[in-house]
Amino acid sequence: MGWGDLGVYGEPSRETPNLDRMAAEGMLFPNFYSANPLCSPSRAALLTGRLPIRNGFYTTNAHARNVEGRSWGPEGHVRHLGHRPQFHPLKHGFDEWFGSPNCHFGPYDNKARPNIPVYRDWEMVGRYYEEFPINLKTGEANLTQIYLQEALDFIKRQARRHPFFLYWAVDATHAPVYASKPFLGTSQRGRYGDAVREIDDSIGKLLELLHDLHIADNTFVFFTSDNGAALISAPEQGGSNGPFLCGKQTTFEGGMREPALAWWPGHIAAGQVSHQLGSIMDLFTTSLALAGLTPPRDRATDGLNLLPALLQGWLMDRPVFYYRGDTLMATTLGQHKAHFWTWTNSWENFRQGIDFCPGQNVSGVTTHNLEDHTKLPLIFHLGRDPGERFPLSFASAEYQEALSRITSVVQQHQEALVPGQPQLNVCNWAVM
Repeated sequence: MGWGDLGVYGEPSRETPNLDRMAAEGMLFPNFYSANPLCSPSRAALLTGRLPIRNGFYTTNAHARNVEGRSWGPEGHVRHLGHRPQFHPLKHGFDEWFGSPNCHFGPYDNKARPNIPVYRDWEMVGRYYEEFPINLKTGEANLTQIYLQEALDFIKRQARRHPFFLYWAVDATHAPVYASKPFLGTSQRGRYGDAVREIDDSIGKLLELLHDLHIADNTFVFFTSDNGAALISAPEQGGSNGPFLCGKQTTFEGGMREPALAWWPGHIAAGQVSHQLGSIMDLFTTSLALAGLTPPRDRATDGLNLLPALLQGWLMDRPVFYYRGDTLMATTLGQHKAHFWTWTNSWENFRQGIDFCPGQNVSGVTTHNLEDHTKLPLIFHLGRDPGERFPLSFASAEYQEALSRITSVVQQHQEALVPGQPQLNVCNWAVM
């Protein structure tokens, strides 16, 4: 989902009343980032509080290459999940699981490539396009309603007994985009808008249940996305990244800046906007702090505890690192972002019609060759130029001062970095 997909972020059709109200009752983060411009590495980072380069969810097959497939179960890492017994969510701290170890790709032929399974705990309960149908022609599927009911039932069961943690990760806005019949055709934004409206309606029902159970003031809720909207499927099935450049798969702002809302009635004051630079990895560290725990000391953690920002309005200085595969592409510190490498996708893919930045061409920036700027980074001021269109003059005092600060932070980061064993060097279609 893209930064520009919510009404509260300026989406003109204002079709997200529940998420907009969640923002009005809580805190909005306009400067919040995923850990990667691709879903699987980003979600691994969410669960571990660690950059994909540390937790192994990257590839060294090619320089700055996003991984196209998925691998389930990195050796030696304690938090990422998969369908094989040793990597099952129930073996890694979760008490219940309903869902799939992959996205709803397909349908496949069920011989060389079977359709992707859906599980309840240890038991496989069906497959996408079979027991869980998705009509690719009309876009109709009841999956969001199924996931919603599972979440509502879980909260009702847990709320009266003990504290609970719910990770609700719907995927209706991931191509092929879908929505249930009552939502199909109801958006001004096409099928993608239908999917967003259904997700918004579901979140409204989840928050309403917390009020009905009288536990809203004792429940911390955070909404965000795992990467920016995929523009490759635009406009029919593409979201909006607002004023930002490009989308999913790229390390421009459109690929990694996310909508982010925090809600905790009675604790987080209503109507707040925090300009804290935040990251999806902060949810790991913040959750530990809420539970009275400290992060593990035997490994580096990249997440920040956001409670001072959430509860006291603090602003903490921290960098944002934009990796693509094994390569540090860019770094943001304060309002300045330095690009060490620029690349969208190859000329070969681009000529086949694969476009990560449709309608957006910034000369020397949205390049189809992997361009090396490590000697003289391109630096943008994101406050004045959120679309990354106007690099600062190399001769300016602002450039020199920003370069000095960012270079120091990057050097410190790289000197201390111990890359994890890359888990995504093999793309196995059967696993995919």
